[in-house]
Amino acid sequence: MVRVVPPARARKLAKVPFVELAEGRLQGVVSSGSSAERVYVSWFTADTHAFHCSTNNNRPCGGLSGRPCKHLVALADEAILQYGVDRIARYLRIDIGDGADSGFDLLRRANYRHEPGPGAVVFARFLRHLTYLEVPGSDGIVPELHWFPATAGVR
Repeated sequence: MVRVVPPARARKLAKVPFVELAEGRLQGVVSSGSSAERVYVSWFTADTHAFHCSTNNNRPCGGLSGRPCKHLVALADEAILQYGVDRIARYLRIDIGDGADSGFDLLRRANYRHEPGPGAVVFARFLRHLTYLEVPGSDGIVPELHWFPATAGVR
């Protein structure tokens, strides 16, 4: 059985609608501050601390300049809310010493480097998660969601 971990703290989904720890990366989708139709796909790897940020159609983020852009910092901030700073630091293999208060504080402790790459896989995972919002409510088994553990009030 897969254990579902509740969020460390509640978070707002408007700025960072999707954040996950998967495939050895902290990765997600960050909304654009200037266009409602644009999102950025951002990630930060655990093993090399390589990072990248690009639009959903693979145009590099203009804020990348040898260090993480504001989208990566927003992603890290929301990941801390979702998973807690200690879990993120362990996953990314970052020594936070006496603690980190924000995504910026966490990322500045990493030996990061920019490494371009396609964001299609992360964006596809985000789109797949969005389809679950369209699944009508049901008391029966939903085949695509059967791996979620049952809760006490649902039979």
